[in-house]
Amino acid sequence: MKITQIRNATQIIEYAGKKFLIDPMLAPKGTYPGFEGTANSHLSNPTVELPLPIESIIDVDAVLLTHTHPDHWDGAAVNIIPKDKTIFVQHEGDEAILRSQGFTNVQIFSEEVDYHGISFIRTVCQHGSHAAFQNEQMADILGEVTGVIFSHATEEKLYLVGDTIWIPSVEQTMIKQQPGVVILNTGWAHVLGFGPIIMGKEDVLKTHQVLPEAKIVATHMGAVNHALVTTQEMRAYAKANMIHECVFVPEDGETVTLYGGSIKHHKMLCW
Repeated sequence: MKITQIRNATQIIEYAGKKFLIDPMLAPKGTYPGFEGTANSHLSNPTVELPLPIESIIDVDAVLLTHTHPDHWDGAAVNIIPKDKTIFVQHEGDEAILRSQGFTNVQIFSEEVDYHGISFIRTVCQHGSHAAFQNEQMADILGEVTGVIFSHATEEKLYLVGDTIWIPSVEQTMIKQQPGVVILNTGWAHVLGFGPIIMGKEDVLKTHQVLPEAKIVATHMGAVNHALVTTQEMRAYAKANMIHECVFVPEDGETVTLYGGSIKHHKMLCW
């Protein structure tokens, strides 16, 4: 298993011999205005450039979208990614959006989908506080988001948690599924008046407490205006809490490689 951090929540996951591009935001630095009504909205997005050439980023077997917010699926991705590329989405609503954009090979991922022996389980997310979802306008903006469990006979189970705050359903998924690798969106992005809409530093520690043997990859930091936790702060927090040997905070363009054989016979080591 290899996990390459691209930028923001955009990653390339190499899993069971297949390459997945996750939540591509591909525009050059400063293309879009900051998100209105969020922290630091005077900053333009993305706040940093891509670390790799576009050609290498889109050279994958499939794309997987946890949702279609513009920092996870932007106009540049719509224009650059080939229209016949296999793209997995969370539900019929997102499928309709992509088909209206001209994409022809869009699939809804579910437990029934088997992609070259890789199975997917959709998991529950809550992209903001209860107060935010009680506000009709905010609830519509935040919308429906998903996480994904990847599994394959030759790999450890991978939990891509998605854009969510810490809620009981996330913890229950961790306990039930017992993933060996967890990817957390930990930029602690804030909407003014409603607080965080994704996880932050403390949620990494919570994850370690629930899954003490798991390897944790922290992402979705430092590339959009409303993300308030930096990679440097996350590394310092992990070190201060003495969990840094099992928590990895990759730089943009950096690849995390997990070594080992079948999960049934080998215990993979932390980085």
